[in-house]
Amino acid sequence: MIEWSDATIKEFQTTLLAWYDANRRDLPWRQDHDPYHVWVSEIMLQQTQVNTVIPYYQRFMASFPTVEKLAQAPEEQLLKAWEGLGYYSRVRNMQRAARQLLTDNGGQWPHTKAELQKLVGIGPYTAGAIASIAFNQPEPAVDGNAFRVFSQLLEIDADITKPQSRSLFEEVIRKIISKDRPGDFNQAIMDLGSSYMTAKNPDNEHSPVKKFNQAYLDGRLDEFPVRSKRLKPVDKQYFALVIETPGGFLFQQRASNELLAKLWLFPLVDADQLKESHPELNATTIIKAVEEKFVSETEIQTELQLIDTPIVNHTFTHQKWHVTLLYAKLQEELDLSHFSGKVVPVKKFATLAWPTVQKKLWQAFKKRQIQLF
Repeated sequence: MIEWSDATIKEFQTTLLAWYDANRRDLPWRQDHDPYHVWVSEIMLQQTQVNTVIPYYQRFMASFPTVEKLAQAPEEQLLKAWEGLGYYSRVRNMQRAARQLLTDNGGQWPHTKAELQKLVGIGPYTAGAIASIAFNQPEPAVDGNAFRVFSQLLEIDADITKPQSRSLFEEVIRKIISKDRPGDFNQAIMDLGSSYMTAKNPDNEHSPVKKFNQAYLDGRLDEFPVRSKRLKPVDKQYFALVIETPGGFLFQQRASNELLAKLWLFPLVDADQLKESHPELNATTIIKAVEEKFVSETEIQTELQLIDTPIVNHTFTHQKWHVTLLYAKLQEELDLSHFSGKVVPVKKFATLAWPTVQKKLWQAFKKRQIQLF
């Protein structure tokens, strides 16, 4: 790992911040230094591209302009506002943290990284971002961009997937961060990692910090950052039951301890579990087994049929779902007394908080309808 002299650190700060002043991205959450705005944007930006986040952020702020509004929001409204961003635990934790701010802090934001990390869902990166941008604290904000940028600048060969590496990077960056403009410094690193020093198709030849990039100068860019291979997502097989009644389609709300908790989907039957309990199943008997399992759990009787739609695939961080659609059209309304769901007419679909996989299921089914009718 390269260590910079004080003179090099000063030159780097000057070069980076001059470039940032001239080229900073015009983003809605950069119009001020309000900690609420910084917080919401940083949580949204986790695992999500900036261009995707911008309209979500604007709509979210229109609906929940203050910590108080966020704390008081009905969960259904909150999930609907987050619909499509994924990782729904983020917004649930935001609401918990908002309530924590009001009850424990009298609505006042902590100014230090250590105190900010006591709020639900705020980890070291988000705490560093808020502390530096909103409160001018010289705290690193170490995300994927910072890992990539500084590992290349200084040829840091620590594996960034290891938890202990974060402490190493924070220690290194704390020596380099501008004490006068820490928030701008961190945001400049974010912009640098999203422009010239991207993970794919970087343009280091024209980077404003090319002369400081030791990995580039040594021809070793492909060696940094050091990252262990990610585990392949586990394949999961499901049947989605598209059950149409005179009043609409049947939906089920996911349990609070399940993936996609509290979101609405077509009822799902775990095909893998079904095959484990019925090892003799084959293509001609499995639909009957799905019907039997569904009626045993819900007391809803159906006659399902396989429809000619492709299997719907959707990848989460640790799972990849492969969902087969089964369809039943019922002539009478359902008795839902033993079922944790409801029948929803098509015109009311927009009131439900749907995950992306449910949108895919509905689109697949609609295409089949077009073919049918």
